[in-house]
Formats: sequence, structure tokens, C-alpha cells
Amino acid sequence: MKIDIIIAYIQRYKKGHAVDFVPPITGIHLAALTPAKYQVNVIHQQVEAVHLDTDADVIAISFFSGFAPEAYHLATAYKKRGKIVIAGGPHVTYCQDEALAYFDAIVVGEAETVWAQLLDDCEKGCLKTVYQGQPCDMQQMPTPRYDLLKGNFFIPRVIQATRGCPFTCSFCTVPSLNPGFRLRPVEEVIKNIQYNKFPYWWQRKVVWFWDDNLTINRPYIRQLLEAMIPLKKWWLTQASLDIAKDEQLLDLMKASGCIGIFFGIETFSKESLGDANKRQNKIEYYKKAVDALHKRGICVMAGFISGFDHDSPESIVEMADRLLEIGVDVPFLSILTPFKGTPLYNQLEKQDRILDDRGWEYYNGYNVAFVPHRMSPETLLESHRNLWKRAFSFTHSIQRIWHSLRHLRLGALYMSVCMNSFYCSKQLTGNYPLEASTLDLGKDKKPTENIARAPQSA
Repeated sequence: MKIDIIIAYIQRYKKGHAVDFVPPITGIHLAALTPAKYQVNVIHQQVEAVHLDTDADVIAISFFSGFAPEAYHLATAYKKRGKIVIAGGPHVTYCQDEALAYFDAIVVGEAETVWAQLLDDCEKGCLKTVYQGQPCDMQQMPTPRYDLLKGNFFIPRVIQATRGCPFTCSFCTVPSLNPGFRLRPVEEVIKNIQYNKFPYWWQRKVVWFWDDNLTINRPYIRQLLEAMIPLKKWWLTQASLDIAKDEQLLDLMKASGCIGIFFGIETFSKESLGDANKRQNKIEYYKKAVDALHKRGICVMAGFISGFDHDSPESIVEMADRLLEIGVDVPFLSILTPFKGTPLYNQLEKQDRILDDRGWEYYNGYNVAFVPHRMSPETLLESHRNLWKRAFSFTHSIQRIWHSLRHLRLGALYMSVCMNSFYCSKQLTGNYPLEASTLDLGKDKKPTENIARAPQSA
């Protein structure tokens, strides 16, 4: 039996080859969990086209809410060709009835505990419609199938050492999707890091930890980082701001090769932090945290969100200057999105503020899917665009790169220059995230035609 695992995306792929920074870990992780008797292939739509004329027997599609229209489009086309089509991912978990209208079977929750059984049922012709995954214990997880990546990712080595986050931010799906906080054995993580069959030196050098909050368990992270020191790798992850208060941990991060940390700063409004249930963030500490990482030469990447109830058009655009003031090297800018399964969605639904006429393509962090409190949806979108234009203007980008030159060591500087140049070039050419594919989608626009079609029509 042959299986194609597709990570759906409204992609930038058109002709030739596209590239991206990091692949999602889902596809290559599922491929590693697939019993050896099956043939498996992984397709990341963000860098390659899918093929409807595949000889695979089973099509497994994983997707987030923003890519649901594309996933449903693919599922319909594959089912017409007689394929068994299954689905999983956050959107499927929270929209089960909707997904079952398009797929033969769905996986709800984490797939590790049901994946092998699902494939066995496919082979025997006794497929169930719903497979309820349980939280896995993270023990004896295989090395992801990096060999199935097509070479179009700048940092292909993604690793998950932990799963879960103790915080309960109102806009985040992690607490309900990945309950608790679980750890992989350090020796298994090190084995993943030692995989070196990548074509380019930087791909062999850099590790991206695909963790919700890697540094929560201090004894564990210290053990892991101590074991990483002899490997002489560069690594990146996301963590909470409070790590900047732990001087010993920061020194160990530097010694083990840390070149970048992503923080979810989100906002400069104390009221908005309260609304988001993110009171662990202290605005007065932002710059101190950034400075503490810069002292070790570590690149600071930070997420900022537009659209909280206390935001105004002016405060949104002003964020561009404030993130310069605190010294963030690479900002990631998004619009507040009420994903199903989150307290934010439940709150806005009760307040009748979900825009029902806007499809799932609006749920990608770069469109407006709800009624803001202090402005119209159109004004929020325009304000976010203006923030994007200002933050990634040539002037602001050069200021950040110049600041990085003064504070960051080689690997961290490389990341800062690459990311700022990438986003600045997008702004200068008028292409916004999601590569402009969904920012202007109206409710009647169809999914992108990012399919290498068979001769017959879909």
C-alpha cells in the first residue's frame, strides 16, 4: 500500500521550485511512524505542487484552519479518482462533522497512538470514520523522515523535544490540543540532532526545535543543552520571556549554540495582555529580556498581534517604532485570529462578533475573521498593512540589521539578515504574508490552483 502525506497550504509554488525556512514536523513525523511494509511520500504544498495522478492508495492531509478550503478541494479531487482520503490536524479536531463531509476518515487529537491502526484498517478494508488519538508519552519516538524532504527548506532539521505549554493564552490552541507538558528522553533528541544527511552545510549545522515552549522544565532543558555542547550545532526555538531572568540558563544556551529565540510578546498594552490571559508578560521587562539575549549574541524573534479590543489604528501602526525601541531583531506580525477550540473563539461567538460570511481562508493570521471592538474589520486590515509596510520598510529593516551587526554572533546575525531581507523584499514588491495568496480573498474566491493536474479535469 502506498501513502501520500500532504501538508496543505495555499502555497507560493507556481513554477520551478519555491523555498521556505522550516518544514512543519507533522508530515515527516507521520512518515517515520508508518510501518516499513508501506511506501510513503511526503508533499509540502508550500514548496511543491501536489499531483492528482499519483499512484498512492491513501492520501493523508494535515492542515490548519486557514488552509481548510484547499484541503477540501484536494480531498474532493482525490476521492473522484478513487483514493482513500483521510485527514488530521487542529482544524479537523474542532470541526469533525464538517471534515467528515469531505474525508473517508479523520484523526481527532494526536495521531501517534492511532496511525498504525488506521493504516492497517485501510489495508484490510475496514476503515472507521473517526480515530480518537490520545496524548502520547513521547517515549521512543522515531527520527523524522528527513530523507523525504525535497531539499527546498532552509532549515530542514526540525525536532520536537517537548510537547505542551503550561500557559493558557486565550487565542492559542495548544492547551487543548496538547494537554499537559511531556518530555522526550534526551538521548533520543540527541540522536535526531546527529542526523546529518543534508546536502548543504547550514542544513547540517542548524536545528529548529518545533516545541510549544521548550524551556519550561529547567532540569530537563539544562540536561539537553549540556548534551548538545559537544555537537557544535546552531539552534532556535520558542520560549517564554522569563528565561531572560535565568542567567545560568542563558549562558548554557549560548554555550550549546543557541542563535535564535522566538518570544510571543504580542502587544504593548497591559489591558490587552490581560484580555489574552497572558499576564506572565511584563511590558516593562521587554527590553531587559531582549538585552539579556543580545548580551549572549542571540537573535530575538518576537510575535506581535493586531486586533485586541484595546487596539486602535494608531496604536497598531505605532508598534513598528516600539519594537525598534526594545531591539527586536525579527518581528513576526499577525492579526488576532479566533481559531475554533480557543477561549477567544468562544468569547467572540457569544458576543456575536464572528464574521460568518468569511470562510476558513480568513483564519490564517493575516485576514480579519471577526468584528474588532474599536474599528471596522476593513480598518483593522488596513492598519495591519500599514504596520507591515512601516515595520519592514527599507529604513526599519536596515536599522534592525545594523543593530544585529552590533550585538549578534555569526549564526544569529545570519538569521537576522536573511529574515529581515526576506520580509523587506516582500514589502517592497507588495507581497504580504501568506505570500499575498489570501490577504485579498473574498468569500467567493476559490482556492489557489496549486495542483500539477492530471490530463483529465479535476
